[in-house]
Amino acid sequence: MNSAEAIRQMIQAIEAADIPYLATGSLASTAYAIPRASKDADFVLQMAHRHPDEIMKHLGPEFVLDDQMSFESITGTMRWIVHIPSIDFDIELFILSDDPFHQERFRRRKVIKHHPILGCPVTLPSAEDVIVQKLRWGRPKDKVDVFDVMCVQVGHLDWPYIESWCDRHGTRALMEELKAAVPPDL
Repeated sequence: MNSAEAIRQMIQAIEAADIPYLATGSLASTAYAIPRASKDADFVLQMAHRHPDEIMKHLGPEFVLDDQMSFESITGTMRWIVHIPSIDFDIELFILSDDPFHQERFRRRKVIKHHPILGCPVTLPSAEDVIVQKLRWGRPKDKVDVFDVMCVQVGHLDWPYIESWCDRHGTRALMEELKAAVPPDL
């Protein structure tokens, strides 16, 4: 098994458990920009008062669920971590929070028919929501992802939507800086 196969199996298990989801992180930015490797995969799940055992029963023994839910400081949300030791890969299952942007991003999610790395359908945030979330996180790799999404999606982005959320999150200056660096001839 490789990481793409593990992610595809996780998507199938989440869907089999009938849990609404959203693939985020590098899975989302890769769909709208430049594919890149990652040491993990991230999903947001709408599963309040449910346990990931509902997902785990659809997966094989190579998927190992951490015993405890943990708080993730960058996103400010609760998560479960599923390890796949044989390939040194983790899948993080974040619980959908009450944060207004998280709720809006989840509401706007959409299925793409063919993910460039996974080769299968997957539910993702919009390109705009990828930009807004990654600006909010503000890590160096997130800034690179934002710039790449802006470059690849140039001419197809809803800038008033992005600007509105960036104003709320205090990330407008960073967004403008990255947007200004997009080559004009793209």
